[in-house]
Amino acid sequence: MAEAVTASVDGQITPPDEAMISILDEGLVRGDGAFEVLKLYDRHPFRLRAHLDRLGRSAAAIHLPYDAAALEREIEALLAANPPPDGCLRIVVTRGGRRILTAETLPPFAPSISVALVELTPSEILGGVKSISYAANMQATRIAAARGADEAVYVRPDGVVLEAPTSSVFWVTGDGALRTPALGVGILDSITRDVLVEALDVEEGEFDRSDLIGAEAAFLASTNREVQPISAVEGTSLPTLGGEWAERARSALADAVAAERAAASERAATA
Repeated sequence: MAEAVTASVDGQITPPDEAMISILDEGLVRGDGAFEVLKLYDRHPFRLRAHLDRLGRSAAAIHLPYDAAALEREIEALLAANPPPDGCLRIVVTRGGRRILTAETLPPFAPSISVALVELTPSEILGGVKSISYAANMQATRIAAARGADEAVYVRPDGVVLEAPTSSVFWVTGDGALRTPALGVGILDSITRDVLVEALDVEEGEFDRSDLIGAEAAFLASTNREVQPISAVEGTSLPTLGGEWAERARSALADAVAAERAAASERAATA
């Protein structure tokens, strides 16, 4: 589990155990709000603008007002308050009007992971929204664990592969092609996914569960886990653990981080 090191509520920076919101806040009572998590590389917030833009889209989709300018100032202040150099930043806005930030250490991730396929009917009313209503996501992981796997991968009732509860899924076909579900099947517009799709030759589309089960190799990708190879799907071990495409994905993500950090350093030097 990640551990919060520093917190901010509406701009007031405190130790996490001193940060407070009302027990009547509908973010707590009803899980009504939106959030983002982004990774810190030597305290540089990777793809901060993209995360804030997606937060804005999520908030607009559920008619959630918040002060975006104040939030950006508060993020800058928290990042100046000595967060973990290689941790993550969690951003939460609630229906009760609270802007919550936590700088956290990174949770440990295993070198590889097994997955079980869990059926899900995507909600059109929350399509594309990164909502704090995450009970279903956590339950999917528990269902997978009860079936002997480490994590879930959602499939629609018609068998089309979607995503994992907190990450995107990529896999390699027998003829060496890299695939990932298209956004139109009902998945989140993941920022890590965008980096990889832009950098690599990826086939996007509607793919049946049998395509993933029969893959040569596969991996999950997300902000915190980066690229994590999949060892088995539905109890079937994949022929290759990680492999060339996983290494290409790691390199593409590292290159994107390095390029963004270099650009940020150049801007700071000329400011």
